[in-house]
Amino acid sequence: LNRGFTEMHCMSGHSNFVSCVCIIPPSDLYPRGLIATGGNDHNICIFTVDNPAPLYILKGHKNTVCSLSSGKFGTLLSGSWDTTAKVWLNDRCMMTLQGHTAAIWAVKILPEQGLMLTGSADKTIKLWKAGRCERTFTGHEDCVRGLAILSEMEFLSCANDASVRRWQISGECLQVYYGHTNYIYSISVFPQCKDFVTTGEDRSLRIWKQGECAQTIRLPAQSVWCCCVLDNGDIVVGASDGIIRVFTESLERTASAEEIQAFENELSQASIDPKTGDLGDINADDLPGREHLKDPGTRDGQTRLIKDNGKVEAYQWSVSEGRWIKIGDVVGSSGATQQTSGKVLFEGKEYDYVFTIDVNESGPSYKLPYNITEDPWLTAYNFLQKNDLNPMFLDQVAKFIMDNTKGQTLLSTSAQFSDPFTGAGRYVPGSSSGPSTIPAADPFTGAGRYVPGSASNAIAPGGGVDPYTGMGAYQSAAAKVENIYFPKKDAVTFDQANPTQILGKLKELNGSATEEHKLTEDDLITLEKLLSATCNTSAETPTAQQLETLWRAVNWPEDIVFPALDILRLSVRHPTVNENFCSEKDHVQFIILLLKFLNPKGKQANQLLALRALCNCFVSQAGQKLMMEQRGEIMTQAIEMKSGNNKNIHIALATLTLNYAVCLHKVNNIEGKAQCLSVISTIMEVVKDLEAIFRLLVALGTLISDDTNAVQLAKSLGVDSQIKKYASVSEPAKVKECCRFVLNLL
Repeated sequence: LNRGFTEMHCMSGHSNFVSCVCIIPPSDLYPRGLIATGGNDHNICIFTVDNPAPLYILKGHKNTVCSLSSGKFGTLLSGSWDTTAKVWLNDRCMMTLQGHTAAIWAVKILPEQGLMLTGSADKTIKLWKAGRCERTFTGHEDCVRGLAILSEMEFLSCANDASVRRWQISGECLQVYYGHTNYIYSISVFPQCKDFVTTGEDRSLRIWKQGECAQTIRLPAQSVWCCCVLDNGDIVVGASDGIIRVFTESLERTASAEEIQAFENELSQASIDPKTGDLGDINADDLPGREHLKDPGTRDGQTRLIKDNGKVEAYQWSVSEGRWIKIGDVVGSSGATQQTSGKVLFEGKEYDYVFTIDVNESGPSYKLPYNITEDPWLTAYNFLQKNDLNPMFLDQVAKFIMDNTKGQTLLSTSAQFSDPFTGAGRYVPGSSSGPSTIPAADPFTGAGRYVPGSASNAIAPGGGVDPYTGMGAYQSAAAKVENIYFPKKDAVTFDQANPTQILGKLKELNGSATEEHKLTEDDLITLEKLLSATCNTSAETPTAQQLETLWRAVNWPEDIVFPALDILRLSVRHPTVNENFCSEKDHVQFIILLLKFLNPKGKQANQLLALRALCNCFVSQAGQKLMMEQRGEIMTQAIEMKSGNNKNIHIALATLTLNYAVCLHKVNNIEGKAQCLSVISTIMEVVKDLEAIFRLLVALGTLISDDTNAVQLAKSLGVDSQIKKYASVSEPAKVKECCRFVLNLL
């Protein structure tokens, strides 16, 4: 009876070694699922189950792809030595996650949509939401090698520091597990519970139950590279000897007696190098003989070394079988200690020495880690405290340390170590940038004064049926509601203006401007003409001289520039002005100028008017072209404006996103849509104003209309769960209706 697995296919598509494999779950298109592999050739190959050649190849990473994880709706997350992770949908790269400073060895997509984890050789783990880094987890002292998901709220990580950590998504480390004596490469969780398995560079597979290492299985290979738990609870491991082994608790799947004997023979013939420290300190002269194996062990996985005919052998106690099983011959153990093999790992930290101390014959032995920079008496005292041992042993233990380190001590001043979770430098989410409780004082108060954007709920002029106007709010008939909201075809602009107030404010501030910035009477008349030309009160075309004067005014100091910015916001709607500022020759300075005002520490009036000016750029071809070319830069800066609590700024930010959605719907650029969806999802988290929410919903609907890829992407970002609550808003009705239309698409 063959209880094992048989090879079905040998798939090939990489030009060099394959470093990771992952299953993409079944979908309507591929009912048997797909297989993704990442390689040293920088590529990811996607295979169907029954074809040895790739279905397609994903290119984009600049170095080895070393980890893959699949999510819902066909998304795939990849991590690479190039320090980035990428999110793929079908055959396209949607997003690149940048922020780690070294190779990304582990990636996982979390069950809650839109959340992703990456673990890196920079010793940190990062949590990403909709493509943006939300949180960094610090605590591991060496490269993070593996991640495993326990629930929506918790996950595990393993690292080269020989420890496993359990974390909460909120950032807190809940527990640290020690047991391995060397790098831990891989971690996998049992189905429906919190127990897990790990493998590493200490030749072992360890099974953890209730937070304790319950079983250690040694393997006849130095590196046990990977492990995974199958749905039936069996454990599969792959090791450096090129063999895959499956371990089971089930009697009907257990291998035959011959196979088990062959495994034990292979294990007993393995040669263990003492320099790895896998078995602790070894001094051959002090080891007992074979009679030492007559006494039973005290716990599963306990190791015992004996000396037989001058050879050192290692045995491991098996509780289930009640016997010592030979796990290998220790080679080169002529008393090799740390002096020859450098540092020893203990509980994930490196020490100059790790001593095994037997306090009395019958009791357990204790590990005492020691660095030559430490005080032997203090170390001895701490050791006795930690293990609840009698303080009368203090002299004895301290003397033992000094005798065994030949008095090597370097009492250096201990460096202040601040624990990343408790000490100084503690990470407190959002402590630095809490929303300021006092809204920035508006430079103008008093009635009838000019306040940028105070009266701008109404945008597009038009009849009462337009959902964008505040007037004569559109009432849906009792009949089937028709989707008049999206896909939106034209840009939304900010047109409301009071030229008299704007010019009055400009003149007033001009009076307090320094000589170098002061405008002449002629300049002010020029700007008045420009305003009337662009606000349709005169039929004249704006002149080059008018634009040159405007350019000087918008370069005024930050505290007085807002009336000039408002003139820019209104004039850029005019085709001549739009062409002038957005054309090839001047557009760089124009964008730099506007982005300069999108500084979270800047004045709110300037932030608001710069966002509105960017929205108004979309009215003409030249402006649209420029806005699309600079999309990455503009979006990245604009999204920083979400943190304030000014609703007018939020409405302008939502409008900018909507105008991008209108353009992206026309050109069907999936990477652009991915960025736009990520921005919508990020802004949705903080915005409360319902007009801003409405515009974000229209943007969302426009982006995903007639595009199944965009729908899948929106689902994988968890946008549907973010917007559900707006389906029951009673007033204004347009929010509820638009939200329901969007949810129908998702």
